[in-house]
Amino acid sequence: MKILIAEDEISTAKALKVILEKSKFSVDIVHNGTDAWSYIQSGSYEVIVLDIMMPGMNGLEVLAKIRENNIKTPVLMLTAKAELEDRVAGLDAGADDYLAKPFATSELIARVKALGRRSEVYSDSVKSLGNLVLDSNKYEMRVGSKSVTLTNKEYQLIELFILHPGFVFSTEHLMEKIWGLDSESYIDVVWTHIGFVRKKLKQLDANVEIKTIRGAGYSLEVNK
Repeated sequence: MKILIAEDEISTAKALKVILEKSKFSVDIVHNGTDAWSYIQSGSYEVIVLDIMMPGMNGLEVLAKIRENNIKTPVLMLTAKAELEDRVAGLDAGADDYLAKPFATSELIARVKALGRRSEVYSDSVKSLGNLVLDSNKYEMRVGSKSVTLTNKEYQLIELFILHPGFVFSTEHLMEKIWGLDSESYIDVVWTHIGFVRKKLKQLDANVEIKTIRGAGYSLEVNK
């Protein structure tokens, strides 16, 4: 399941990303409403988590844009305030659920899972391209009877490629989408993980390949 978290407290956002990724979610994080709306327009998420108090646009303004554009993705609102009017404002604007800070991480995970099950854009747990099958329940790739287990980042990489076959992703784009805007990792982490995924694709005798497009980036293509 792919989740967007819009939270202006950087440490909180990073902690939520770690917690949710341990529960096998793919997570993008942003820290203001403007970036949140940009990500929502360019990405496909099963659940969106919005903090109400954010710079750029606040969570309610982002939520209004989501619903004005007929985006049906379930939205969970986070707020440091627990007053009734805040809850009512969020629900009236089209939020599906709310959670007041501070909250238990187990409750957040439970609510995100519940919203994910209701999502109209919930993607199949199994995706495929060529003879390659990607299983999100098991975090594995397989071809026929052969299978390999993926790390979280490997899974996010190959899922992104499978969802956009033939699309050329720059190294910087992959760094931003998979590791996040605030990652302390170096850019070569992208090259390293692409190498890991390529090796596993070869192990499976997959007929898809992550190709290097000179001067542009990487693209997943089916070998003819």
